[in-house]
Amino acid sequence: MEFERKPLIGMVHLKPLPGSYLYDGNLDAIIERAVKDARTLEEAGFDAVMIENFGDVPFPKYVDKTTVAAFTAVAKAVGDEIGIPLGINVLRNDGMAAYSIAYAIKADFIRVNVLSGLAYTDQGLIEGIAHELARLRKLLPSRIKVFADVHVKHAVHFFDFEDAVRDTVERGLADAIVVSGRATGKPVDFEKLTMAKKISPVPVLVGSGTSYENLPELWKYADGFIVGTWIKRDGEVENEVSFDRAKMLLDLAKKLRGNNTI
Repeated sequence: MEFERKPLIGMVHLKPLPGSYLYDGNLDAIIERAVKDARTLEEAGFDAVMIENFGDVPFPKYVDKTTVAAFTAVAKAVGDEIGIPLGINVLRNDGMAAYSIAYAIKADFIRVNVLSGLAYTDQGLIEGIAHELARLRKLLPSRIKVFADVHVKHAVHFFDFEDAVRDTVERGLADAIVVSGRATGKPVDFEKLTMAKKISPVPVLVGSGTSYENLPELWKYADGFIVGTWIKRDGEVENEVSFDRAKMLLDLAKKLRGNNTI
């Protein structure tokens, strides 16, 4: 993925998968919806797609085998239908499952919510998995990149943000870091974003809250954008991806790419 062009990564939020409490028994419909959303993002011109088991509430810290199997089936179907880079995020913090799925289907990157440090979340205390993930990457070498959150959303953090950035990159070995707002769809904290960009030796991505209205300002500070809520129909995260909204945002990004002074 070319970070020089400040890529837009569109989210495919999966409906509840087999093994989750809200699963409705229709895996084919989940696959169909995921493929449709991914195709819409590609047709709109997005640079990459990331799949996430968004519907599997309440989330466990680490998923079970049923979820891994179903997620892999969905991700393989999506990967077979699109020609742009594909990423995997397994909630709440199962980076090993995400990497295993990505390795099996030849995806391009994964997102890990807590790679380093400690987060207090609605799932309880979540500890970093940098060591375990590094060991798996050594066992199964690949070109898969690790995008890691710093002070991930839906959590309270005990480490200084600046220290967390350095630890995630230098000690966690992240290939890129993600800075988000407090919750899904919430705008990023500009102070944290600018600090991350100032001290991080790897690309800095905005992980939540990107919209048509704030993209020009965010463009000045970030190296890429993970976009979910705003590109959905009516701006509602539970809805399908809207081609018109996705295309509108991508067209704005094209203009910004051509005018670095904006």
